[in-house]
Order: sequence, then C-alpha cells, then structure tokens
Amino acid sequence: MSGTFPFYRPRRLRQTNELRAMVRESHLRKEQLVLPLFVTEGTQKRVPVPSMPGVFQLSIDELLAETRSAWETGVRAILLFGIPDHKDEKGSSAYDPEGITQRAVRALRKEFPDLIIITDVCLCEYTSHGHCGMIRKTPWGRTFVDNDSTLEILAQTALSHVMAGADIVAPSDMMDGRIGAIRKTLDDAGFTDAVIMSYAAKYASAFYGPFRDAADSAPKFGDRRAYQMDPANAEEALREVAMDIEEGA
Repeated sequence: MSGTFPFYRPRRLRQTNELRAMVRESHLRKEQLVLPLFVTEGTQKRVPVPSMPGVFQLSIDELLAETRSAWETGVRAILLFGIPDHKDEKGSSAYDPEGITQRAVRALRKEFPDLIIITDVCLCEYTSHGHCGMIRKTPWGRTFVDNDSTLEILAQTALSHVMAGADIVAPSDMMDGRIGAIRKTLDDAGFTDAVIMSYAAKYASAFYGPFRDAADSAPKFGDRRAYQMDPANAEEALREVAMDIEEGA
C-alpha cells in the first residue's frame, strides 16, 4: 500500500475539532507560561514603563500582590529582574545577599512555597555603565567588556540567588564559558539540583529597547555587539546552544 494520495489522506484527521485535538502534537497550557516581573526598592511602588504599556517596576510588596494574582489564574512560574538603587563599576549589588533580587526571592519563597522562581543573572542592571560585564582597557586604550573576569561575578550572583530560594537561574549576559562557571560554583556549594536556563542565543537586537527601559539597563556608552550575537548568524546560535548544554545548562 502506498503512503501517498489517495491511500494516505491527512485531512481524515482534520475533520472535526475533537479529532484535531486528539492528534495535536503541541499543547500550550497556563502551567507552561512564565511571567516576567521587575522588582525595585521601596514600598507601594508600581512605576509604569512607558515603552511597555501594562508593565511596571514593582516594590516587593507589590511584587507579592502581582504574583498572587498570577498564581490564582494558574501561572506557576515567574522570571525576576532586579533593579537596585545602588550601581557601581563592578555591579556589586548583583551578588549582595541583601540585594533587591535576593530579598525579593526570599519573600516570594516564603509566600509561595511551590512557585517556580527563575532569576535573571546578568550585570547590566547593576553596573553603573550598563554593560553586562567588567570594563577593561587595552594597552592602546580601547575599552572592552572582559569575559573571564566577569565569570566569577556571574557565578557568585547565581549562587546568591539559589541560596535565597531560586529554583532556576537564567544567565543572559552572553559571556563565553558562563554556564560552566555557574554550574561548577553551584555544584561545589552543594546545589547540584539547581537548574540553569541559559539565554543561549541572544542577538544584539534593537528590539531590546523597551526591556532596557523596564530593567534600567541600557549601556551608558557603546553597544553590546562585541558579546551578543550577530543577527545574521544562524549556525553560530546552534553552536552556542550545544556549548551551553555541554557546560551544564
């Protein structure tokens, strides 16, 4: 029997809604959704983000209220972005145990024991220059983001989030080797079950503009093309994904 028309007729399984539902390959459920939320210092604060209507920077008390509303509708996971008051060259608030993200995670974990808490791991929200890593200069004066000196800070940031109660850390910085550095730091600290959800293929895109408004993370000089991917490269994205999986994502 041939596997082509007229013996095989794909439309047989498309006749009714019930048939289509029975053989559907992909299903989107509310339990699969992740709600991104931006947390900032203060109390009773809901600061609107003009470039993203309906999105707010939330103080921790408002974050808890927003999370409860989402939980009651069936959303079981949030992705948390911290916006600190203090920023410096090294992004020290990123790994501070009393930083805004760490305190928010502890409050969320206490209020919602079963909530899946995912935290963004990057330095752009925490550095005074707005870049995702440590700034260095070459002997001839060119400014650049130093990859390897950034890895330890990212790893300590991820560890501080997991220690506060995060289930998943999500590195979005696009430094080479960051997944391996974070995995080793978490494992060495006994957090072998902590999950790393990598932003494996993050392009240098103008579409990040509204997000940078929300996270207060726009670079103060230059751009991120030296570490985020060239949008013209598709095969490179697959290599990045393979590397991150190999490193422990």
